Amino acid sequence: MIGRLQGILVLKQPPALLVDVQGVGYELEAPMSTFYQLQDVGQAVTLYTHLVVRDDAHLLYGFATLEERGLFRDLIRVNGVGPRLALTILSGIDAAGFARCITEGDTATLTRLPGVGKKTADRLVVEMRDRILASPMPSASEVQRPTVKASGIVSDAINALITLGYRPAEASSLVQSVRGENLSVEDLIRRALQATLRP
Repeated sequence: MIGRLQGILVLKQPPALLVDVQGVGYELEAPMSTFYQLQDVGQAVTLYTHLVVRDDAHLLYGFATLEERGLFRDLIRVNGVGPRLALTILSGIDAAGFARCITEGDTATLTRLPGVGKKTADRLVVEMRDRILASPMPSASEVQRPTVKASGIVSDAINALITLGYRPAEASSLVQSVRGENLSVEDLIRRALQATLRP
């Protein structure tokens, strides 16, 4: 089992990461909550990982904190929630917000996340409540990221949302509604995801 990687960040294109560890490149997928905390490409990075072994692939997922990885592991134990949906959930709502939804039975907020229907939201509340109460989730830290001036920022943000499960038209509309001057890709995605949670 690969539990942690420490190396140089080579590629950062949500949700994909490439980390060079002494000449070996590890491909990972990570939630947006991790992307918000990453250094720039070329900088050192440490990620806690979870390896999923399938018949057709070995998939590695990376997380900025042990708590985030723990929540991911709890999520994939829920019936009907796979790694892709778990990443989408972690990308769309922070740990504190998720814990609040579970403890208060707020399925309406959970169903605003792509891929989470009423049945899945109900199942999350039922199966996660005891785990959340036994181990309260810390609030996610807000990290200011430096802005990146590049022509592909909007299209990168749209592509990241599509990868997270949004329909192309929906992803484009979300990004266009929140775009602003001098926003990084991560900030644009964060604003779009926050917009989906507004009533």
